Amino acid sequence: MKIISGGVCAAKGFKASGVHCGIRKNRTKKDLALIFSEKVANAAAVYTTNLVKGAPLLVTKKHLENGKAQAVICNSGNANTCNADGVEIAEKMSALMADALNISADNMVVASTGVIGQPLNLEPIKSGIPALVQGLSKDGGDAAAEGIMTTDTVKKEIAVEFEIGGKVCKIGGIAKGSGMIHPNMATMLVFITTDAAISSAMLQKALSTDIADTFNMVSVDGDTSTNDMVTVLANGMAENAEITADGEDFKAFMKALNTVTVYLCKMIAGDGEGATKLLECKVSGAKNTQTAKTVAKSVICSSLLKAAMFGADANWGRVLCAIGYSGADVDVSKVDVSFKSIKGTIDVCKNGAGIEFSEEKAKEILLEKEIEIIISVGSGEGSATAWGCDLTYDYVKINGDYRT
Repeated sequence: MKIISGGVCAAKGFKASGVHCGIRKNRTKKDLALIFSEKVANAAAVYTTNLVKGAPLLVTKKHLENGKAQAVICNSGNANTCNADGVEIAEKMSALMADALNISADNMVVASTGVIGQPLNLEPIKSGIPALVQGLSKDGGDAAAEGIMTTDTVKKEIAVEFEIGGKVCKIGGIAKGSGMIHPNMATMLVFITTDAAISSAMLQKALSTDIADTFNMVSVDGDTSTNDMVTVLANGMAENAEITADGEDFKAFMKALNTVTVYLCKMIAGDGEGATKLLECKVSGAKNTQTAKTVAKSVICSSLLKAAMFGADANWGRVLCAIGYSGADVDVSKVDVSFKSIKGTIDVCKNGAGIEFSEEKAKEILLEKEIEIIISVGSGEGSATAWGCDLTYDYVKINGDYRT
């Protein structure tokens, strides 16, 4: 398996585009994206568990009941959530796009991201669709990745090449996510495409299994969005024997999918609103996987720990504190903590107690942009990894006037 270029257009039969249609005031920022498959694809999705759900999620869930999709349309700048006519707008958005592509509206995935509670005007989208369709190309993944961004500072895209049954397959994805990120069952907006042949049922199994260890282990600010969704389209154009059951082919697909999702997780966490550092918390020695996940997520979500990382302060007591209130079944007297970056590794806690270490060396390690928080909680076999970011002044600045 190797990383390749192309993002969501790397796989055979997929094209994409992105334009500015006028939803966002800043004309230099694209606000409408399209992903299109030449053939109807098998599809799978997971959605936010927030009781308040964006209208596009409700429409997409309905459209994917048959496990099929052929295109994705997504706007940024307005979430189309908590609007009385939200579902109607999302359906019309799907219908307009489907008509322009000459496909069934039931095969449309529709998504929106941005401000909650503001009516979404359909006119800019309607006027932008011709340019969106005209711009479809194999090189359009980059424009689509830009079109789904809100407070993101960087585009998030990746693709990999792998083999199934002697056939070369490709899988790629784009994502948006910077704030309001604390997923449960899904996350942010993520669109993944592949030319591998895999049934809708196995595609759903692959996605639902994968997110438990990837997107569900990301947190920027502890807020679960109303519009979070991950979708995968598989059009089968790689012509491998269709994956319809567990086995070596399914394992190969799962590995490729996981490579894409882990990469996007790190991109999202590292681009958290106002963030200057990517935090990766690795937990080992737990009684089971769930215990390790609970510990890792609690540490990565600690506002005090996140603030300490911003200040490059090796305040390991905040790690212990987060473990202590996590609810995980651990023996605190067996907890070890280390901090690691490209500048080296430093042990700061052994058996639940502080040890002597160089504050100067710790500062040097923690000033880097990617920090590992390494935790051992005993001698069990459970392990997990969670991703997050530091908490900075800019997070408050960004969210203090996000709507206005």
